Amino acid sequence: MRLLTIFLFALTGIVSNSMAMSVSVGDTIRYQCPMKCEGEKTYDHPGTCPVCGMDLEKMEANNDPAEKVSNVKITGAMLNVMHLGLLYGTINLDTISNKKHLYGLGPVEYLKGEILIDDGKSYVSKMAEDGSIVMEETYKVKAPFFVSENVDRWEEISIPDYIVNLQQLETFLDATTKNHSRPFAFRLNATIENAAIHIVNLPDGTAVNSPEDVQQHQHHFIVKNTDAELIGFFSTQHQGIFTHHDTYVHIHMMTADKKKMGHLESFVIKKGTAKLFLPAESK
Repeated sequence: MRLLTIFLFALTGIVSNSMAMSVSVGDTIRYQCPMKCEGEKTYDHPGTCPVCGMDLEKMEANNDPAEKVSNVKITGAMLNVMHLGLLYGTINLDTISNKKHLYGLGPVEYLKGEILIDDGKSYVSKMAEDGSIVMEETYKVKAPFFVSENVDRWEEISIPDYIVNLQQLETFLDATTKNHSRPFAFRLNATIENAAIHIVNLPDGTAVNSPEDVQQHQHHFIVKNTDAELIGFFSTQHQGIFTHHDTYVHIHMMTADKKKMGHLESFVIKKGTAKLFLPAESK
């Protein structure tokens, strides 16, 4: 089964190398991951993406000086964790050089908790022996995959009162950000009527060959009637990299008292309380 999984990913070009494309930029040929795993990072030579393993593509010539560029940075890939069992840390958060106004999320290495960076402060949630959530503010943690962005300025986006659940939020983000650089981070502050979050806590030595191997070790919590902040990342091109295959968003939620934080599964927000923020871009 493990060999079959690797073979299927090789065919789709997600784990192994795949295609290559056209032209150059100006007089210098530049190459970039077709999945933009490292945001807008480019290379001056062909090769493979260090995140997903795909062949770097020659970049199309950009004749539009107003084209917006994403500042999102990605390390590792969810597929490598969920299907290949590569649970070790690919990034030590303590080595991130620019932590000013940094936002980011991912799991703890070996799937021992969840990470959320909120405006330069790094929070880690883990499971205590009694089944409760233990929170720690620290950068001394590694992640097998991680997505982040430095956001100096946020712009509040008017959000209709009818948007009260996760699917509605995802649809709204996709419809209203066609001209925004992608991928991008976002923030949502709201009063939560009901939300489901989880923290993954894989027992030592557990082999991971599929998402099901991880899901059975997720610890679920229900949060009700509280103020909370949601930090998320949106992309239509990074499913399996930092979002699951069936969604364009990856969100971690932290309660306002900072006593609970985890991967957001679902929520219902109190109408009229949501404030949505996107990274401000130059006009």
